[in-house]
Amino acid sequence: MRNNLFYYLLLLVLTVVDAWLLAHPNLIGQISIFWYDHDYLETLPKAMATVAVTVLVAVGISLIIRRALSGSLAVLLAVVLFVLCLYAVFQTYVRFSTGANQFMGSGFKTGAVLLPVILALIFGKTVLDVLMTKKPKKRR
Repeated sequence: MRNNLFYYLLLLVLTVVDAWLLAHPNLIGQISIFWYDHDYLETLPKAMATVAVTVLVAVGISLIIRRALSGSLAVLLAVVLFVLCLYAVFQTYVRFSTGANQFMGSGFKTGAVLLPVILALIFGKTVLDVLMTKKPKKRR
C-alpha cells in the first residue's frame, strides 16, 4: 500500500471528481435522470456511493487477480478486463456524443466517460503488475 500511495490517492481524487460531475447535470440531464429513473445519480452522496462502490469492486477484483491467480491465467484475465474497459470507454463516448445524450451537458458527459477510464486505469495497472511480478523458480 505504501508503494502505491500516489495510485490510491489518484483513484480517490478521480472518484470524487467523477461523482461530482455525474451529480451535476444540466436541465436536460436532470430531466433524463428523472425520466429514466436513475435515482442513484440524483444527489452527490448517491453518485459518490455509486462511483465508490464500482471503483472498490474493481480494485478488489484487481487484488484477487494479483494475489490469488498466477501465471498466464492472471495475465489473460487482466488483459481481458482492460480491453473490456477500453471498449466501454469507446461505447460511452460514442453514446454521449450522439442523439439526445449529447445535450446532457459537458460535465455530465465527462463524468460518464470518466468512470470507464478509471476502471481501465485500475485494470491497466493490474496488467502491468502481473507482468512485472517475478515468479520464484521451482526447485526440483
